[in-house]
Amino acid sequence: MREICVIGGSRYFGRRVVELLRDGGARVTLVNRGSAGAPPGVRHVLADRDDEAGLAAALGGASFDVVLDQVLYRPEQAEAALRVFGGRAGRYLMTSTCEVYDQVHGVPGKPLAEREFDAAAWPGAEPVGDGYAEGKRRAEAVLARQTGLPYAAVRTAHVLGGGAADFTGRLAHYARRMRAGEEIAVHRPAAPATFAEYGEIAGFLAWAAEQDFTGPVNACSGGEADVFELCALLERHGLPAARFAELPETSPFSFGHYYGMDNSRARELGHDFSELTDWLPRVVGEAV
Repeated sequence: MREICVIGGSRYFGRRVVELLRDGGARVTLVNRGSAGAPPGVRHVLADRDDEAGLAAALGGASFDVVLDQVLYRPEQAEAALRVFGGRAGRYLMTSTCEVYDQVHGVPGKPLAEREFDAAAWPGAEPVGDGYAEGKRRAEAVLARQTGLPYAAVRTAHVLGGGAADFTGRLAHYARRMRAGEEIAVHRPAAPATFAEYGEIAGFLAWAAEQDFTGPVNACSGGEADVFELCALLERHGLPAARFAELPETSPFSFGHYYGMDNSRARELGHDFSELTDWLPRVVGEAV
C-alpha cells in the first residue's frame, strides 16, 4: 500500500484528488490547518504548512512514497518543504499552473510546451510578496535546482466545472453580469486559453501521484476558447447577449496575450486528455 501525503486538498478538485487516491488503494494523509475535515478513511494531520517546525512535529516519524503539494505558492514554502520532507519522501509532486507561462507571448494555435518555461533557469528563492504567477515560478525553480528529492510539477490549465464545489465563481461572474445586463470587461483582441475539467484534472493528479516521471507536465484538454466563445455558449443556454467593454480590470478569462498549453508530454507519459468541446457545453450549462 502506497503512502501518500497531500498538503491542502481541502476543497474543489483537491478534495476530489484525495478521494480518488483513497479509493485507488493508497493510504492517504491529509495535511491542512483544519479548515475542512478529511474524507472518511483518510488520516488527518492538523498543521500550518508555513510553520516549518510545527509541520515536522505534527508528521512525527511518518514517511511517504509521494507528497502531493496542492498549496505551494512561494519559494520559501518550497525551501521549507524540502527540509521537512527530505529523507522522508520518495517523490514530490507540486500542483503548479499555466500562469507560469504568462510572460511567454505565444502564437494562438501553437500551444506552449513545457520547455517554454525553464524553472531551473529562473531566479532564486527570494520571497515574492503576493504575485501568484511569479510565486509559482520561483517555487518550481527551488524544486528544479535541487537534486535530493525527485520532483514533478503539474501545470494545470484554468479549471472549470464541479458544480457546487466550484468556489472560484469565474464562470458565474459571466452568467451573473449577462443576466443583469452589465458590461463584461475584455481585452480586444482577447487571446484564447486552454482549460481543464474539474473531474479530469483531479484524475490526472491522482494518476500522476502513482507514476515516477519527473519535471514539468502540462495538464489541459485539447482545444482552446476565448472569452467571447465562452459568453456565446452562455447565450446558447438562454442568457441575454453579453455586453463587452474595455475596462481597466478585465474579467477572469479575458487574456491580453496567448499562453495556451500543449499536452503532448502527458500523452507521451500515458495519459490522454479529453477535447474541450467534449465537456465545455455541459459545464457552461451547469453555470447557468
